[in-house]
Amino acid sequence: MNFNSISGRFALLTIVFVVLAEILILVPSVTNFRRDYLETRLERAQIASLALLATDESIAADLESELLENAGVFNVVLRRDDIRQLVLSSPLPQPISATYDLRDDSWGVSVRDTLHRLLNPRPEVIRVIGEPVRQAGQLIEITMDTAPMRAAMIEFALRLLAVSAAFSLMTALLLNLATQRLIVRPIRGVIDHMIAYAASPEDSRTIITPGASMGEVREAESALAQMQRTVTASLKQRERLAQLGQAVAKISHDLRNILTTGQILADRLEESADPAVRRAAPKLMGAISRAVNLCETTLAFGKAEEPQPSLTLFHLRPLVAEVIEAEELAGEAVPEATVEFIADIPAGMRIRADRDQLYRVLANLARNARQAIEATRRPGTIEISATEDESHWCIRVGDTGPGLPQKARENLFQPFTGGIRKGGTGLGLAIAADLIRGHGGRLDLMRSDSEGTEFQISLPREISRLPE
Repeated sequence: MNFNSISGRFALLTIVFVVLAEILILVPSVTNFRRDYLETRLERAQIASLALLATDESIAADLESELLENAGVFNVVLRRDDIRQLVLSSPLPQPISATYDLRDDSWGVSVRDTLHRLLNPRPEVIRVIGEPVRQAGQLIEITMDTAPMRAAMIEFALRLLAVSAAFSLMTALLLNLATQRLIVRPIRGVIDHMIAYAASPEDSRTIITPGASMGEVREAESALAQMQRTVTASLKQRERLAQLGQAVAKISHDLRNILTTGQILADRLEESADPAVRRAAPKLMGAISRAVNLCETTLAFGKAEEPQPSLTLFHLRPLVAEVIEAEELAGEAVPEATVEFIADIPAGMRIRADRDQLYRVLANLARNARQAIEATRRPGTIEISATEDESHWCIRVGDTGPGLPQKARENLFQPFTGGIRKGGTGLGLAIAADLIRGHGGRLDLMRSDSEGTEFQISLPREISRLPE
């Protein structure tokens, strides 16, 4: 029997409870039997004594021996009218080992004496004291052998054990059958449905139909059915999105080739003698360039599989300086919008990360901030700062730009929906967030309002322990 299953554990608990019930029934019953046995010996001894006291003549020794044997005792002492009288007597085979007074025998003491007698196989002579029946004296006292009493106690215990065990086993069997039918079988059905669904989650026919009669099992089936429907719908949607993504990638690839040809032709239009054509050529070039960039970005996002970060320990300030230098050069193309960069990095601060991937993240955030400020045609400031504590490194990239549009904040870090600027795809932030998650960290938007926007990169220190 497998005791790790519900049936096995229920059977084990049933056995334990049956044994416990047997003990709780057996011990009090044998204790009462012992007391009844002793009281019966007192009554028999009293009857034999009263028969002797009814005559004034002495009786023969063989008759006295017969009375004692029928009573199952060695000696009988009666106290009547404050006079203690040895009524019947015979030689004791051994000294008296214990005395039991039934007049003040508590239940706990009686249980203790019962267990002692059952566990002690050596025959002994004991004295038993009690009150005579029908007030035929003040006290009756007998001496008796414990061997017959112990044998009778064992025989009674075995009979009681057999009867109670039969009833207990029958009850346990009925409980086990009821459990199998009412509990185990419905749960087994739920498990079978889960196994069948796991083998083919796209097949809606494997979704369980709640039908259990037990309320708890039916609730489990309903919750499982709801989860299966959600998972099946998600899988179908993912499959459709994957097919759509492949189609978009193919279209973008072909469209990029077509636009590249158009871009070459647009270059030649700039050399046209027609002034109107020369004026329209830059706009056409810009539109074609944006379209080509969108196609290339879409293709890159669709097939990119970022490698696991290669963690090294390096100084953060030089990396930030490289990012700022690159963005300052790019910002020179828009002289009317001066962007000032501020780096607030503690001297000697080192960080554990993938240097190339962190550069891409910081460059993306700084580029977005610069482009947002340039779009306003007003001066602005971009600040990159860093702090550290015992558990994390925190890098903040803030700007004094116009803030993110409401739509961008609602779909932040979602590709093709969370674009910050007009014409943007939102892929930069989506990729940056994925790179930071690959480090076990987080990229969060701390604030975005009319006074500017601030992002925070949080990287855990305990990723791996590298040599300092």
